[in-house]
Amino acid sequence: MSILKAFSRVFPPPRFMTLPNVGVDISDASLKYVQFRGAGHRLTLESWGDMPIVAETVARGTVVNKDALVSVLKDLRRRLHTEFVRVSLPEERAYLFETTLDRGVEASAIRSMIEFHLEENVPLAPREALFDYTVVGRDAVTGGARVSVAVYARDTITGYYESYREAGFYPLSFEVEAQAVARAIIPSGHTGTHMIVDFGHTRTGIGIVHNGVLMFTSTIEIGGVHISDAMRRSLGAIDEKEITRIKNEQGLLRSSEGGDEVVKAIVASIASLKDELNIRINYWNLRSEGSKGRTIDKVILCGGSANLAGLTEYLTEELEVSTERAAVWQNAFLFSEEIPPIGRAHSYGYATAIGLALTDFLKNHD
Repeated sequence: MSILKAFSRVFPPPRFMTLPNVGVDISDASLKYVQFRGAGHRLTLESWGDMPIVAETVARGTVVNKDALVSVLKDLRRRLHTEFVRVSLPEERAYLFETTLDRGVEASAIRSMIEFHLEENVPLAPREALFDYTVVGRDAVTGGARVSVAVYARDTITGYYESYREAGFYPLSFEVEAQAVARAIIPSGHTGTHMIVDFGHTRTGIGIVHNGVLMFTSTIEIGGVHISDAMRRSLGAIDEKEITRIKNEQGLLRSSEGGDEVVKAIVASIASLKDELNIRINYWNLRSEGSKGRTIDKVILCGGSANLAGLTEYLTEELEVSTERAAVWQNAFLFSEEIPPIGRAHSYGYATAIGLALTDFLKNHD
């Protein structure tokens, strides 16, 4: 779901909405961008990249050093041949809720009805909030429309919007990270309920997607850096390159190299992540009792730390839910026709940017 509808009433978008645009994903540590060319599911990467961001430029999803962010975005602007971008917004700043509207309500009145009930569901006054919604079905008892609503503080979006505009970009949409990821990694038109686990460097973003619509988000303050720290405490002072190699080649798999000590060090951190995921799975499934097809049937991993060897097997066993790594290119092209220049190990970190860049090619996916 895109927050552009509400935001455009305050900051009108440009007229030329069909020009080539780029998906841009900003985290606390880096900026990733992707642009496609082509049509349908026969796309080619036009441009892509990963740019570092100075510490404390963006903190916990909020722009805290606008000048530093504008500097990075101006560098990006010099690399690209378009000024139009689609932008992700961090899960930790999003408020999502589901509500049922009165039966027979006119489509033109939905937004005003949601606005009237905002304060019942989020800690923001309507004048401080920007939101968008997606109709996800009908209530079996009342027949009223069920809608999923995503809300952000106006100041959060304004911080990003003003940074992009000062750098010479026109943002065409703002979208919750997990919804953009879903567009990339869930087959177009696929039904069912998936938990998306974006296992990043400093934190893990969680999204629960039902029938292609983001219904729940959460953030866990555990990331790849915490595993690295645990490994150093066990193995001593080794550099990040070697840490990454051990994670990706050995990880949770027992071997003669470091043996049980490596596994124990990693499990000490990853068990905490597993416990947090289990809490959210149980919460969602309990809330969804009696609703056909809404229990979580698959966990999909992405993010820069998703390469940890043995992670999918560990989570499948511990969570008792099938877990797999994301196929981030599946809605863009077939590997029999296109080999992406981004290696598989790095592609998991591009899932959000890929999903944003696919927006104009998969208009019927959301």
